[in-house]
Parts: sequence; C-alpha cells; structure tokens
Amino acid sequence: MANNTQARTLQTTKTTLRVVRALEEHGPVRVTELADRLDMASSTIHSHLATLAEEEFVAKDGDFYRLSLEFLRLGTHVRYLRDEHQVIESYTKQLADETDCRAVFLVEEHGRGVYLYTHSGKHAVWNYSTVGKQVPLHVSASGKSILASLPRQRVNEIIERHGLAPETDQSITDRDELLEELDEIQERGFALNHEEQLDGIKAVGVSVTGPDDRVIGSFSVASPAKRMDDEWFGTELPNKVLGIANEFELEISMP
Repeated sequence: MANNTQARTLQTTKTTLRVVRALEEHGPVRVTELADRLDMASSTIHSHLATLAEEEFVAKDGDFYRLSLEFLRLGTHVRYLRDEHQVIESYTKQLADETDCRAVFLVEEHGRGVYLYTHSGKHAVWNYSTVGKQVPLHVSASGKSILASLPRQRVNEIIERHGLAPETDQSITDRDELLEELDEIQERGFALNHEEQLDGIKAVGVSVTGPDDRVIGSFSVASPAKRMDDEWFGTELPNKVLGIANEFELEISMP
C-alpha cells in the first residue's frame, strides 16, 4: 500500500487558530462580534474561546475576550530558544547607537521575515517596537540579504508560496529581476532597500550565519532617504553593518 506522505490536519485546530488570529487583529471583542467577523456560529466561537480561556491563552473582561499574557511568555521563550539569540539584542542596540538609525534583526520563518529585535538611534524615523511583525522578504534589505544566502531552490519555494506583491512603487515584483539582484547581493555582501518597503525610507541589510553555515538572520538599519547621501548609503553605512555582522559571527563561533 502506498504511503501517504501528506500529514493529516485537524479542522478544529485550524478553527482555534483562526480565533486566535482574529483576537490579535480585532480584540478585545464579544462572542457575537467575533462570530460575525469569522462567519461562524456564536456557539462554535464560544466553545473555542471557553477552551482557550480554560487553558489561559485567552482572558475575559466582562463580555469581551482578548489574548492573554501567556503569549508574551511564549514569545519571550521562543526568542531565546537558540544560544546565539542571547547576544543578538546587544549587537542590534550597538548598531543603532553607532549609526543613529533604526536597527533591526530579522529572521526567516515560513518564508516570511519576522522582526526579532529592534532598537532606535537618535535620528530613527520611528521609535515603537515591531518585534514579532511579519514582513515580505523581497521588499526589505534584511529580507533580501537572507534570500541571497539561501539555496536558490528555497528562494523559488518562497516566491511560489508568497508571491512578489509590491509594498511601494519601487518594490521588485519580477522573479528574474529579484534573482539577479540576489546574485549582486551575494557578490558585494550586503543588500540595499531603495524605498521598496516604505516610501521615503532606505535601508542596508547583512545576513549572518552560524558555525554550521546555517543562515541565522540579518542585521539591518533604516533611515529617511533624505538623510542619506550616496556615499553614506552606498559605502559608509554598509561597512558599519558589515562590521557588526562580522563581530557577531566571530563571537558565536568562539568555543
């Protein structure tokens, strides 16, 4: 008998996760409001919320349900699953301090970029945290630097899964154009973002690998385009990010 290589999935689990994501986007909400948004019966929504509340993943305030702080505990735990993550935050902060820009450390998961750490220098365009936010890899300097370090087969899988939707008029939306740029990034060692993710914002990204050559993530810095002349953006800033990336890789490779 032929082996079934596709894992069996559970619809009830998918429904629960839909509820969790809806609470993230719309909460706190009442049962009826959530049922309307998900186009599901109120009784079904209530059962899932009651289960989540019993397991302390959801908190109830009167008639309103919201995600609980259990997700904060889990998120903090996930950030420190790998040994190298213990030192990533300090290097991200150092990068922000040395450049006065917004510095982030991005990782790839399920074909998307996830902000793991962020720090803002004194001239950063925004100061609020975006930790945990998911972004397309092909529109950011950090994301493109990761893509350039991945096997081409994996890059194509990510493109097939998520596409190349634009974030601005400058975003790359053509596969061949993106692959050509990834080759250039491999040659020079860093990626540039010419207002491809946010209008008016430029960025530089450098990927980092572990002792086993596994891609860990990417350091990047972003700043208003008007603050960056060609020399700063094309040479000085990349050298600063490359320096931090090299220091980080040396530290995690030491026994």
